[in-house]
Amino acid sequence: MSRIKEEKGFSDELIAFITEWKSKPGNLIMILHRVQQEFGYISRDSADTVALMLDIPLASIYGVLSFYHFFKLTKPGEHNIQVCLGTACYLKGGEGLVDEIKNLLGLELGGVTADGKYSLEGVRCVGCCGLAPVMTVSGEVFGKVTKDQLPGIISKFN
Repeated sequence: MSRIKEEKGFSDELIAFITEWKSKPGNLIMILHRVQQEFGYISRDSADTVALMLDIPLASIYGVLSFYHFFKLTKPGEHNIQVCLGTACYLKGGEGLVDEIKNLLGLELGGVTADGKYSLEGVRCVGCCGLAPVMTVSGEVFGKVTKDQLPGIISKFN
């Protein structure tokens, strides 16, 4: 296990978590959540390590990763921008916010700026429908957002 810590960058806590969950039913999703929590995404290298530690095929891991939209396979930016595209937010202008952020930062949905500072993703619900349209930046929630407010919101994270 020390090789995994040294070569793969898995923390002692992550290794202990995987060891604890290794033989439990439904372990793979829990373990992948924990890996993503530690790294912000699940790299190919991390997936390989989990497959090795659980003694399961890598294809099984990618089956789960590709099925659940929660899992990220690319490293997000330092500040991940999530724009809600659920029904309420979509109807109140969520898609327009995405378009404006794309223009302001020069990136595509699912992309990361060249400097790695920002990433942009559309999410299905933030749970703040009464504040539609809603977006989060690095976990901070912004409600009733207008296109005009976007430069000021983004500048808070420079």
